[in-house]
Amino acid sequence: MTYQELINKIVALQDDGLELFNAGKSVLGKNLLATHVGDYSGVQILIQAGIHAREYITSLLLVEMARNLYLNDLVKGGGIYFVFLVDPDGAELVLDGINSVGCEITRNYLISANNGSLDFSQYKANINLVDLNTNFNANWGGGSQNVFCPATEDFVGFYPESEREVHSLINFTLQTRPLLTISYHTKGNVIYYGFEGMTSENLIRDQSIGESFSELTGYPLIFTENSTGGYKDWCIQTLKIPAYTFEVGNENLPHPIGEESLPEIYAKNKDIPLLALQKAKEYANQIDFALHFMQNKVKGEKYESNAKGYYSRLQSRIDRRSSNRSSYC
Repeated sequence: MTYQELINKIVALQDDGLELFNAGKSVLGKNLLATHVGDYSGVQILIQAGIHAREYITSLLLVEMARNLYLNDLVKGGGIYFVFLVDPDGAELVLDGINSVGCEITRNYLISANNGSLDFSQYKANINLVDLNTNFNANWGGGSQNVFCPATEDFVGFYPESEREVHSLINFTLQTRPLLTISYHTKGNVIYYGFEGMTSENLIRDQSIGESFSELTGYPLIFTENSTGGYKDWCIQTLKIPAYTFEVGNENLPHPIGEESLPEIYAKNKDIPLLALQKAKEYANQIDFALHFMQNKVKGEKYESNAKGYYSRLQSRIDRRSSNRSSYC
């Protein structure tokens, strides 16, 4: 598959009658394509995919989900937002190779970070070599696998929310106000829920919802540990809403998971959007998104990062880990 073929599959949803719009922009100015199924009034949920470059199979999964829900008119009394590919620059690099990058300086930078290899099939990051799902301001830099220099995976960025794609997804979430979010990744056939610092009430709520997802898919439900800075984590910590990470595809499959695995993945997950919307409706009385929205986004104010403070915290984390790591560069 080429990058253009991937985009064509998303754009083809318009032929079925779905409306596409932009949830934001990538570093290189690509559109983060999104759609909405159902009613704009009532409870909303958000499902996003492709935040890791090599995991574009999840984008195709969302295409099938959105098409099925729309053509069969299945979503009532609320709505579902789908953001298909949060890291289009990285996906293009994985699918089309280094020659897809127009700037020679950037090409050399990427090749150097890739240990001199021209094979980018395992690449996870965005074009800035930042792992987008570690760049959110949710205990940023505190994950056990985080690294602190540009890399093909796990680099948290020089400060939280440094990346355009992360800003885009945050702003889109604040605009659409979902009461539940799901992030699709590969691989392992597991569901992650929860984050440190949750209230007992929210933890019980989120575990209950997660158990319904587990029962439907057959994926075990696992509480998140030693992982921070993800979109799910930000939704839980900042907005206090239920949020989940689904890792789809058998663990023994190599990255990137190919299209041949899509039918099995889709069969296990096709009813998740409707179940998620149903659960969000049931628990809506426990979620005061408007309150958290006002607390975390002042009118007219954009998200800004206090780089000096973040660098100080970053250095303290590096110092604490120095005995366990020989080098960060």
